[in-house]
Amino acid sequence: MSLIKYEVFNAVIEYGSLTKAAEALNLTQSAISYSISNLESELGFSLLIRHRSGVSLTNDGERILKYIRAILHAEEKMKQEAASITGLEVGTIRIGAFTSVCIKWLPGLMRRFKQDHPSIEIKILQGGYRDIEQWITNGSIDFGFVSLPTAESFTITPLKEDRLVCIVPSNHPFSNQGRIRFEQLEEESFIVQKSGYDNDINRLFKETGITLKNKFEMSDDQAIIAMVENNLGVSIIPELVLQGLSPKCSILRLEPEQYRTIAIATPNSTEISPVSKKFIEYVKTELR
Repeated sequence: MSLIKYEVFNAVIEYGSLTKAAEALNLTQSAISYSISNLESELGFSLLIRHRSGVSLTNDGERILKYIRAILHAEEKMKQEAASITGLEVGTIRIGAFTSVCIKWLPGLMRRFKQDHPSIEIKILQGGYRDIEQWITNGSIDFGFVSLPTAESFTITPLKEDRLVCIVPSNHPFSNQGRIRFEQLEEESFIVQKSGYDNDINRLFKETGITLKNKFEMSDDQAIIAMVENNLGVSIIPELVLQGLSPKCSILRLEPEQYRTIAIATPNSTEISPVSKKFIEYVKTELR
């Protein structure tokens, strides 16, 4: 089977439609359709379900996708290894990251890395903790930024401790006390990130036995801050997202203090590519 068929199939899944995959690969939509049909004929079963909004995988397609991605990753690593033997630096790095890392760390890290390694392409997928764990598992990304603890099947490279703090409206009765205990939050209208993004908060309240009341769920750190600014509740967020925080919010230290550990996770069973190793080492050095 030709690798181009695998590349086409993987692109269709990544972009969610034949049209977008055709644009990304600079092919016609008919060429994409032909390639998928050919691959399905060779394998002997259907891979995709086509519908108005795009495509989705059949059950058989889900089973075969991880093997196709493993083949494509092996080819990419071979190309990178061959390039390094001849003194070149080429390749693509696929990284998964949650919002605060995407905003605060990656732009500067990528800019400086690209200055030294201009031929290496970097692709970013942004999502929640669970999204990133799933992307690592199914081969969508080479590695991802995670908050510990994470899946035991990953190889972990710890990076930094990020303090968790409580934010309240500036006119809140707690706003001037500097520190706050968890039990003081029980009767508060509490704002958290939606499921899949909320590992840190869930861990904290599970450890302390505190039950939240009147909880709002948001999908983004900045949306949570906006809710607090408008007197709709209080929240606990990482310090990494607090740069430029509005004076409409007050920051309180938690008592006892709490942290999240930000780390890089890679697949345990797969050797990562040379350029991915290079970027991870670069991140470790830059964040030291």
